[in-house]
Amino acid sequence: MSMDGVTEIIAHFVGHFHTLIEQARMREAYDKFLAAKADQLDHEELPFITAQFDARFQLGSYVPELAYEPPAPELVPVVPWSYVSFVPPDLPELTGKFYAQWPALLQLAPASIAISYITKTILPDVEPLGSIGNYLVQKISLTDNDYFGVGGSGLVFSPEAVGNDLLLDFASQALSISPIADPVLPGSTDAVIDFISIAIEAFESYDPSSAPEGANVFVTKSTTLEGDYLNGELVDELPILSDYYDPALPGEEIAPVGQKYVQAEGNVQIEASVTLEAGGNALVNAATVTSFWTAATVTAVVGSHFELNAIIQINAWMDEDAVCESVSGWLDPDAAATKAFNLASFARYDTHEEMRQPGDDPTFPKHWVVERIDGDVMIVNWLQQFVFMSDNDIGILASSGVTTSVIAGDNMSINQISLFEMAFAYDLIVIGGNVYDANIIQQLNVLFDNDVIGAVNGFTTTGNGTASTSGNLLWNEASINNVGGATRFEGLPDAYKAFADSLALGGKGAAGDVLTDSAFAGLGALKVLYISGDLIKLNYVGQTNILGDSDQIALAMNALHPVADANWTLKTGDNALINVAAISDLDSLGKTYVGGEQYSQDILIQAEFISASPDLLGARDPNALVNEAVAFLVDDTADDYADGKSSLDPGYHPQDAGQTDGLQTMLA
Repeated sequence: MSMDGVTEIIAHFVGHFHTLIEQARMREAYDKFLAAKADQLDHEELPFITAQFDARFQLGSYVPELAYEPPAPELVPVVPWSYVSFVPPDLPELTGKFYAQWPALLQLAPASIAISYITKTILPDVEPLGSIGNYLVQKISLTDNDYFGVGGSGLVFSPEAVGNDLLLDFASQALSISPIADPVLPGSTDAVIDFISIAIEAFESYDPSSAPEGANVFVTKSTTLEGDYLNGELVDELPILSDYYDPALPGEEIAPVGQKYVQAEGNVQIEASVTLEAGGNALVNAATVTSFWTAATVTAVVGSHFELNAIIQINAWMDEDAVCESVSGWLDPDAAATKAFNLASFARYDTHEEMRQPGDDPTFPKHWVVERIDGDVMIVNWLQQFVFMSDNDIGILASSGVTTSVIAGDNMSINQISLFEMAFAYDLIVIGGNVYDANIIQQLNVLFDNDVIGAVNGFTTTGNGTASTSGNLLWNEASINNVGGATRFEGLPDAYKAFADSLALGGKGAAGDVLTDSAFAGLGALKVLYISGDLIKLNYVGQTNILGDSDQIALAMNALHPVADANWTLKTGDNALINVAAISDLDSLGKTYVGGEQYSQDILIQAEFISASPDLLGARDPNALVNEAVAFLVDDTADDYADGKSSLDPGYHPQDAGQTDGLQTMLA
C-alpha cells in the first residue's frame, strides 16, 4: 500500500520517536545494572598500620641569653717527619744494651741508617683591616602653634603671634660660644684631617671672654682630664636624670578624666573647672659610640701623633613670664624655676701596667706575619641630631560651669643612635705616616619660654587657682672614655724605625731586635699590621635642641552665664630639653712609640647663657595686652558682657590660623 509523501514523513517520524524512547529505557535500565554490579564486587580491606612514635629527648626549660665564647686559638709548634719517602730498616729493641752498641753501629755502617726530620712552624693568619665611615644625621621639626577659645566668652583673642626669628637669633648667639660652632661634615680623608687640625687650633686659641653678654663659661684643659664635672665644678658624684625628669612615654596607659558623682536622686552636681596644659614638651637626643675597631699591644708611628678629646656643653634659655595680678597669686612661690645641668665625664683605662711581663726566663717570637695596607686608614663616626619645636599657643579661656581641659602641648621628639664597632687586634701596628685621633661631643639646648597670662576686664573667680609658668629642665650629659693611658707615649726606638723602613720597601721587612721587646714575651709569632699612610680616627657627636614655647593666654568670663566659683589650673612650662652622649674609644693596648711630634689635649667647655628679656610681649602689662587684643565676635554679645568696650574686629579667627593642628577646630 503506497502512501503519499506527507503520510510517509509522519510515519517515519513516529517510528524514529518510538526508537528514541526505547533507547532511553534501555540506558536507564543499564545504568541501574552497572550500579548494582559495582555493589557486589569484593574489595580488599585496607591494611591497618600502627605508627611508632619515640620521643628520645627531654625538652628543657628556656635559658635566655645563652652566650658561648670559644677559647682563643693558640700557636702550637708542629714537628712533622721528613717528607722524603723511605722504608726504615728493622731495628732491635731499644734497650740499654742497644744504646751501648749505638756508636759501634755508626762506625760499622755509617750510611746504612738515615733518620732525618724538618721543623716547620705554622704561622697564624692575620685578618685584614679596612676603613670605616658612618655619617648619620637625624632631624625632627615640629610646629604646634595652637589657637583655641573655650568657655563661651563670646570673644576673640588676637594678639600678635610670637614668631621664631628671635628664637633663632638667640640660638645663634648661644652657638657662638663654641669654638667649633657649626662644623661642616667632612667627606674625604683630607677634609677629616683638616677638621681635626682646625679644631685643635680653635681650642688652643679659645677665649671665653668673647662669649655674648649674659653667658657664664667654664673652661678647663690639660694633656689629660679625668673625673666628673657638673656646671663647671669637679664633683665626686653626678646627679641622675631620673631624679629630675620622669617622662610619660608613648603607650603608657593614661587614666581617663571623669567626674565625681554620687548615685542618688536629684540633680547631678558638676564641679566647674578649667585646666590648661600648654607646655610639657620633651626634646631628647641620645647617642652612644663604641669604637673598638683596631688596636695593638705596641703601636709604632713614624710620623707625628695628634690626640684631642673635647666636650662642649651649652644651655641657653629665656624664661621671662608676664602674669596678671589676679593670676600671680596662683603661682607657688616654692615652685621650681628653670634648671640647667651640664654633666661631663672623662675617663681613661690604662693597660700599660698590665702588659705581659717577660719573667725570669723569657721566650720571644722568632717569626712575624705582616698584613699590609698601602694608603690611609680612616675610622670616622659622624653623628648629628637636631630637634626644632615651635609650640607658641594663643588661647582664651572661660568657664561655662563644666569641667574643661585643654592640652595644647605635651609633645615628644626623640632621636636615638647607638653604634658598636669591633674588628681586629694586633700585636704590633706600624704606621708610616701620622696618627690623627679626635673624640668630640658638642651639645646645645636653647629654650624660649616667655609666657603671657592676662585677664579680660571683668574676670573674677572665687575658686581655687594654681599656675605654673616655669619648671623647665635643660640637661646636657656627655662622657668620653679612652682605652690607653696618657703616659704610654715614648720616642721611636731605632729597631722600630729600621723595621718600618724595611716594611716601606715592600714585603715582610726585617723585624730584627723588635722581636725582643718585652711586650712580646711569650708570643709564638708576631701579628703585624703595616699602614703606609696615615691613621685617621674621628668620633664626633653633635646634639641640638631648640624649643619655642611662648604662650599667650587670656582669661575671661562666660558671656551668658558667668561662673565665678570655677577652679583653675594653668601650666605653660615644664618643658624638658635633654642631650645624652657617650664615646668609648680604643686607642692602644700598651705602648705607643712616636717618631715625630706627640700632641695630646683634653678640653671641657660648659656654659650657661641666660638672656635678658628683650622688648617682647611679656615685657608689657599682661592685662593691657590682653584687652587690646580682645574683640567681640558679634555685636549683640556686647550687651551681655557689661564691661566689654572693644569694637568689633574679626581679628585672628580660628579658621584663619593656618595651622595643621586639629586642636584649633575641635576647641575653637
